[in-house]
Amino acid sequence: HLSFIVTLILNACPCVFTGSHSLMALATYIDGQTPFPEFSVVVMLDDVQITYYDSATWKTVYRSHSESKYYDEEQRDAGVVFQYIYNNLKNWELHCKDQLNNTDHTGVHVTQRLVGCELLNNDEPGLFKSWDAFDGQNIGDLTFDMEKNEIHNTMQWGIAWEQGKQLHVKYVLQNVYHPICIKTLRRYLNMEKNNVMRKVKPRVRLMKKTLSDSQGLQISCLATGFYPRHINLTLFKDGQPVDDDQITRGEILPNGDGTYQMRKSLVISEEELREEHKYNCTMKHLNLDNKLDFTFGKEKLTNIQAMQLFSVLVFMCVVLFIITALIIWRKRRAAGK
Repeated sequence: HLSFIVTLILNACPCVFTGSHSLMALATYIDGQTPFPEFSVVVMLDDVQITYYDSATWKTVYRSHSESKYYDEEQRDAGVVFQYIYNNLKNWELHCKDQLNNTDHTGVHVTQRLVGCELLNNDEPGLFKSWDAFDGQNIGDLTFDMEKNEIHNTMQWGIAWEQGKQLHVKYVLQNVYHPICIKTLRRYLNMEKNNVMRKVKPRVRLMKKTLSDSQGLQISCLATGFYPRHINLTLFKDGQPVDDDQITRGEILPNGDGTYQMRKSLVISEEELREEHKYNCTMKHLNLDNKLDFTFGKEKLTNIQAMQLFSVLVFMCVVLFIITALIIWRKRRAAGK
């Protein structure tokens, strides 16, 4: 469950390649009999878990530090924010069951909210975002732009906000939730700067694999050991980016040492090999001043074709040798008789 939570937060995190940071909270409300708390919240600074909160104690538990010097203030902030989310998700759960005509009150239903804010690389507050889901189905999202004082929300089942409610939500976001989020983000960014602000350069490997079934070739570009996790890895064919639907395994995955890896692979058919296209891999990471370019040499790809041709010739020679030996053996046997 924890790996799923971390993956979900990382994938939905509004950070961008330019080096922004985010504070995200994944809140889960469970209706039904389970061994888990009815309500729980995991708070992440970028990809580092900071705190945990649940309905068993209604208190914040620190993961990265034993205790913050702002303990009392943070407990009050958590009480305000998480109690609001708890009540909101509880109401959402009832509304969703009505909309889906769900009359099963004995089963387990899960309502979740992923919510948070970002701090841009110029230390200016970015957008405040929220996503809601019921039993794994998206039911709405909200975006608040503090600078423009604009709010945009999308809700399922045609739920509309009257003007009064929209003004109330905008006021609360502007004066309570967004300021608390940015304050907490700045505070923990300073506390965790040696971790989340470190920069580790990626190591790159170019790999080739002959495919026996299709008589083609798979080329792969692997970037590994980098931090932070934001990286641009692109495969090119004759100077043009390869379409995403032709590329496999393009997800960012965690390594065991706190760094990340990303691999992109492309299958080249035997016909394309004969045409001798130029393939290269480019990479841009926050820790690199300029993008790096790695080229799969034509001579190396041609060598694969030569090896395939050599294998076919060897096979044919072996078959010819066996046939010749069989003919000679039969002639000698006939002469002996």
